[in-house]
Amino acid sequence: MRINNNMSAVITNNQLLGTESSLSDVMEKLSSGFNINHASDNPSGIAIAAKMQAQIDGLDQASTNGSDGISVLQTAEGALNEVTGMIQRMRELAVQAANGTNSDDEKEAIQKEINSLLEEIDRVADTTEFNSINLLNGSLDTRIYADHCTRMQSSNKVPAGIYQLDITKAATQGTAAATASTGGNFTETVTNDYLNETTVTSITVPSNANFMDYIDGTDWTVTKNGTQTASGSGLGISGSITINGYGIQLMQGASSESVYGQLRDACEKAGVIISNPNEKLEIRSEKFGADANLKIELSSVEFAKALGFSETDFTAGENGPIIEKVGTDAEINLYRDDQTVVPSLFGKQATVNYDGNHITVKDTKGFELSFYAEAGFDRESDTSATNKGRITFNVTDIGSMSLQVGANKGQSIDVRIAAVTTEFMYIDKVDVTKMDGPEDAMDALGTALNYVTAVRSQLGAYENRLDHTTKSLDATEENMTSAISRIEDTDMATTMVEYTKLNVLEQAGVSALAQANELPQLALQLLQ
Repeated sequence: MRINNNMSAVITNNQLLGTESSLSDVMEKLSSGFNINHASDNPSGIAIAAKMQAQIDGLDQASTNGSDGISVLQTAEGALNEVTGMIQRMRELAVQAANGTNSDDEKEAIQKEINSLLEEIDRVADTTEFNSINLLNGSLDTRIYADHCTRMQSSNKVPAGIYQLDITKAATQGTAAATASTGGNFTETVTNDYLNETTVTSITVPSNANFMDYIDGTDWTVTKNGTQTASGSGLGISGSITINGYGIQLMQGASSESVYGQLRDACEKAGVIISNPNEKLEIRSEKFGADANLKIELSSVEFAKALGFSETDFTAGENGPIIEKVGTDAEINLYRDDQTVVPSLFGKQATVNYDGNHITVKDTKGFELSFYAEAGFDRESDTSATNKGRITFNVTDIGSMSLQVGANKGQSIDVRIAAVTTEFMYIDKVDVTKMDGPEDAMDALGTALNYVTAVRSQLGAYENRLDHTTKSLDATEENMTSAISRIEDTDMATTMVEYTKLNVLEQAGVSALAQANELPQLALQLLQ
C-alpha cells in the first residue's frame, strides 16, 4: 500500500480526463450540428466536403444565372411580339393599298402609317435592353467581318472560320439610257382627214449629252398645210411616257426644268431611278438582279427622239416605242473546303441563292450565310492589286451572350439573338405609293414576318432549354446537399446516445476518483 503514488487515483483520473475530452467533442457536435468541426475530426471528409460545398454554391448561382437568362429571353420575346404585330399591321396596310379604289392621296396616307411603324420597329430594336445590354440590334449575334458587303447574318449552324468567294460579275439593274447626243433633225406629220389638215412638226436637237441642255437647246416649228403656225424651244413635241405602268403627259415647249421635274416624280412613283439633270437621260430600276424589270412605253418615235432616245434604244410596239430592260443576277465563285487553292469552309454541297444584291449561301444541316453585296463590286471594278472581286468572311464566336449554367469552367450556353431592325429584315425600302409597291411590300413583309417568327422560335427554344437546365441544376444541388449532409452533419440520435454514455461514465469516474483518493487513509490504520 503506497501513499506517495496513488496509482488508483492516477488511473481513474486519466480515464476521467479522456471521458471529459470525448464528452466535450460530443457536446460540440450537438451544439454545432456538424460532425466535422475541425480538420482533425475527419481529414479526408473535410476535403471532400469542401469541394462538394463549392459545387453546391456554384450550382445554386448557376440556377440563378439560368433564371436571369430566361428573364432576358422573355424580355426580348415580349418586344418581338410587338414587332410581329407591327409587321402584320403593315402587311394589312399593303393589302389595302393594293386595292384599285385608292387614289395617290390615300396611298400617301397609308405610307405615312407604314413609315411610322418602320421607325417604331427600329426604335424597339435600338432600345430594348436588359441590364443596359441591348437585345435586338444584333449586338448579341455572331460577329462577322468582311469588306464590300453589309447586313451579314449567319445561322447557328455556321461554324466560326474563314469563308471566301469571288464576285466575278456584279448584279445589274434594268437600265434604259438615251444614247442620242450627236444632234440632228426629224419631223412628225399628223394628218386630220376630217379637217383636211396636215400638221408637220420639225424638230432640231442639239449635240449635247447634258439632258437639261439637250431639252433647252431643242428648236421646233409647227406648220399646218404649209403655213407656219408656231415655233419655239424646249421639248420638241408633246407626248406621253409610261414607266412601269405609271404614265404622264409632257407638253411641247416645256422647259428642261419642267420636263425633268415631271420625269423625276414619275420615276419615283414608278419605283425607278432617274439620272441627274446634268447627265444624259438614264432610267434604271431600283432593284438589282433578274427580277429588276423596267418597261418604258412612249407615245411616238418622234417623242422618244425628243427625249434623247435613238432608234437603237427601243423597239416598235403596238402603240408606240417600247423599251424593256431587265437586270441580271450576280455571278459568284464559291471556294469550298475541298478546294486547296483558297482557304474556305464552304461545304462541298453549298449553293448560292440570289435576290438582287441580297445573296444567301446555303448548305446541308441548316447552314445559311447571307449578306448584301456592295452595288457594282466585282472583279472588273475591284481596284485591288490581287484577289479582285474577293470577299472574305471572318465568322467569329464573338458576340453571343454566354450564360454560365454550371459550377465549373466551360459549362455555359451561348445565346444568339439576331437583329430585328428594318434594314436586316429588308423592309426599310417598303413604299406602297410606287407602282407595284403594295405587291412588293406584301412579299417583303411576308418574308420579314417569317424572319421574326424564326427569331422568336429560337428564343422559345432557348427558354425551354434553360427551364430544363435550371430544374436539372436544382435537382443536382439537392442531391449534392444530401450527400454532403451525410459527411459533415451530425447524426443527433447517435450522438445523443454517445453523449448519454459519456455523461454516465463521467459521473462514474468522478465517483471512482473520490473513492481512490480515500485509499491512502487506510494506511493510518496500519500505524495505530
